Amino acid sequence: MGKMWIPLLIWMLHLMILTEGQDNTRRSSSVSRVCPAGCVSCSAPNGCLSCKPRLFFHLELDGMRQRGSCLSSCPQGHYGRRFPHISTCTRCKDECASCFSEHFCTHCHPGHFLFGGKCGDSCPIGFTANTVLCECTVSECCTGCEVCVRRNMCVRCRADLYFLHGQCHLTCPKGFEPDVQLMQCTPQVHCEVGGWTNWGPCIRRSSARPYRRGQETRDRQVLKSPSVSGDPCPPVSQIRKCVNRKRPKSPSGLYKVVKEPPYRLFVDMAEVFNFSKCRDVFI
Repeated sequence: MGKMWIPLLIWMLHLMILTEGQDNTRRSSSVSRVCPAGCVSCSAPNGCLSCKPRLFFHLELDGMRQRGSCLSSCPQGHYGRRFPHISTCTRCKDECASCFSEHFCTHCHPGHFLFGGKCGDSCPIGFTANTVLCECTVSECCTGCEVCVRRNMCVRCRADLYFLHGQCHLTCPKGFEPDVQLMQCTPQVHCEVGGWTNWGPCIRRSSARPYRRGQETRDRQVLKSPSVSGDPCPPVSQIRKCVNRKRPKSPSGLYKVVKEPPYRLFVDMAEVFNFSKCRDVFI
């Protein structure tokens, strides 16, 4: 009778193992539905809390909440750091698009150029800032150029050459003149003048005679002064001869200066001295 219980006991033990295995399967499947792949533990609001060995723990912002994930390699803009109990992803410096470590960039954001593992806003002497690759490349400057940003764009010429529009010149081209202090070619400036003013009054030397030849002038302003080798200014003042006279303006004895052609002088003298015969002759 005792031997009859042995098969029953074995069957019950097998049933218990089978039931336990089914419970473990249900629990593991339940965990796999909640946690992403690679997570050892997780929570619904925060994602992964810990990772399997050799995976990197990465935190990313999800709205106002941070969610964790377990990755085999860190995303762009981050580099991996390994510690005894955890491996994490750390963000690169702001100017680095990607990096190998905190102090070694591998790619730069636009506007910065990679040189020696660092991203800067300019390149050292002898290197050209390549805006396509975002890195400093070896310069091949044109003849006479000491520093250039590309083949035909110089920024500093040899000491005995003049700089103009990214090129180095032994003598300045037409329309430009050398500035020996700055060692560069500057545009020539030609003189510009304005229009003539009206002729001024006829001025004569003091004399007791009622008429006298004099001079009248006019001028114009210089609007733009010429440079050293620019076209000089034309005359800005003119003088011409004129004739003036004095005759009674009123019984009070005041006289007025009048400009008249020379042939009228004899007529005016006849009026002043009351030479009636002369008036008859010239009028």
